[in-house]
Amino acid sequence: MEYLLLIYGTEARREGMSQADGAAEMAGYEAFGKEFAGAIKGGNALQPTGTATAVRVRDGKRLTTDGPFAETKEALGGYYLVEAGDLDAAIAMAAKIPGAKHGTIEVRPIWKFS
Repeated sequence: MEYLLLIYGTEARREGMSQADGAAEMAGYEAFGKEFAGAIKGGNALQPTGTATAVRVRDGKRLTTDGPFAETKEALGGYYLVEAGDLDAAIAMAAKIPGAKHGTIEVRPIWKFS
């Protein structure tokens, strides 16, 4: 079954990180990628929320606003699309994502439409 592992964290944490700490965190993500290379079907890091555009359609009119839809302490920073045998296996994978140490990893099953 496919799962989306959504990586949430505070953007301020990354901005205040030393170069050495940033390199160590990236090494952790690279190690995660190698460990689960056969299960990862896709993934990306996202640019900061300040680059986001929210789109809504109301009464047939498109409305756009800068930034994310909701104000939150933790923002979506990236994701992995993975193949896992079951929810427990996906949760075990999510726990190994470096962002789980300081943020939140949301595990969501992919809904397959026939």
